[in-house]
Amino acid sequence: MNKITPHLWYDKEAKEAAEFYCSLFQDSKITNVTTLHNTPSGDADIVSFELSGQKFMAISAGPFFKLNESISLFAYCESDEKIEQVYHKLCEGGKILFPLDKYDWSPKYAWVVDKFGLSWQLDVEKINNQQKILPALLFVNDKVLKVKEAAEFYCSVFPNSKTIMEFPYDKSAGLPDGALLFTQFKLSEYLFNAMSGQGEHKFDFNEAMSFMVNCDTQEEIDYYWEKLSAVPESEQCGWCKDKFGVSWQIVPSILGEMMSKGTREQIDRLTQAFLPMKKFNIAEVEKAFKNY
Repeated sequence: MNKITPHLWYDKEAKEAAEFYCSLFQDSKITNVTTLHNTPSGDADIVSFELSGQKFMAISAGPFFKLNESISLFAYCESDEKIEQVYHKLCEGGKILFPLDKYDWSPKYAWVVDKFGLSWQLDVEKINNQQKILPALLFVNDKVLKVKEAAEFYCSVFPNSKTIMEFPYDKSAGLPDGALLFTQFKLSEYLFNAMSGQGEHKFDFNEAMSFMVNCDTQEEIDYYWEKLSAVPESEQCGWCKDKFGVSWQIVPSILGEMMSKGTREQIDRLTQAFLPMKKFNIAEVEKAFKNY
């Protein structure tokens, strides 16, 4: 199991969006759909799916959070044919931020927002990794100089992590020495991109795109919670928000199996047990699931 899984929040479209994304990439499929009853959002569909062999999750949980450009999915398409195909499908009903074209940083690149609101960056170049789709964090406004600090912080929290590459701003940008335009780093073997955007932007990180951290023990949950949670009012149902505003879900690894294999009664008990929690308690989760 991946240590980190990207998680998307939709109003009602999680399954429809996941099916659409699976149609774009090879080695993609929906692996499970579970409905949680009696949540604060009513009945909520949780969709597990894979894109190019990578695990993702999505939830239909009401119109509380909206996806924006602060976190996008960066897809290395690796051929002209593939990038053209994905680009045109994503543009249907969507919005073009950067049209497919040659840019200083790539021979063929595009940035689009799809019809469900998810932001995608597409690059024709190859990546020397099995992971072809990377979450990309965009630091803007008062966070524009935080790219290096954030990457170093995340690498300090997760084992088996390191910076892969850094591209600083040219001195002509007038920013402090060391300010990064782009970086790529690995957290527990999972690749991320991060970049900064100058100028004024009307978006910031929010809960619509979060990252699930799968933990085998209560000690692991306690560790990541202590390291990542920096906004007490955002602590709910295993969710927390770090000092940069990025949302994380610190969850027991067994939760996915319980959701996919449990009976309706087990899932309902499980849901009502964890809804009041801030930080997950594995013992209480298991107790509710097994009804003892």
